[in-house]
Amino acid sequence: MKILYVEDDAGAREYIQKGLAENGFVADVAADGDSGLERAVGGSYDLVILDVMLPGRDGLSVLKELRERGVDTPVLFLSARGEASDRIKGLNLGADDYLPKPFAFAELLARIRAVARRRLGEPLDGRIQVEDLTLDVQRHTVERSGSAIDLTPKEFALLEYLMRNAEQVVSRAMITEKVWGYNFDSYSNLIDVHINHLRKKMDRGFELKLIHTVKGVGYYLGRRERPGDAGD
Repeated sequence: MKILYVEDDAGAREYIQKGLAENGFVADVAADGDSGLERAVGGSYDLVILDVMLPGRDGLSVLKELRERGVDTPVLFLSARGEASDRIKGLNLGADDYLPKPFAFAELLARIRAVARRRLGEPLDGRIQVEDLTLDVQRHTVERSGSAIDLTPKEFALLEYLMRNAEQVVSRAMITEKVWGYNFDSYSNLIDVHINHLRKKMDRGFELKLIHTVKGVGYYLGRRERPGDAGD
């Protein structure tokens, strides 16, 4: 899941960005309303976390402009201004949730996952199922045929992206953007290394292999019934 966090407090930006990354999210940041608006319009984000009090264009103005431009990316407001009138104004402008400051990081994660369930098509129980493979977004667990699979945060994020796009080929560029972010060197072999780790953890010992390579294109997760697939 790719998130844009717009916050003028440098300490808060660093803390939240680090925490999101540790939980498997790709998190970009912006320090003011104008740069936040530019990134939100130009980037393919799954969620924008937006502070209300920002230098220049405030968060409410950013949201209003986004909706007027037809950008329907979910928006979660964070603000010390927790009065009901502010919350109502933000929600009426098209915000998906509103979290007053100060807040616990665990609550922020819960709000992010709640927005995902509502807007990104995630099942209400947070479980994504492909064949006998189950990923639980809320509990951050993975099982295959009832057996638990231990994954690193980045392996989990990669698997979640593949499962959300099951039976569809995703390119290295798509994986780079959604799982690693724009600053990642897409020419490195890190994606291949993580794909191989997932194969060993998920497919070894199972007759049905779920992760496959399409030469020169990318990868997909699902049954291997596509002509022209590469050997694994």
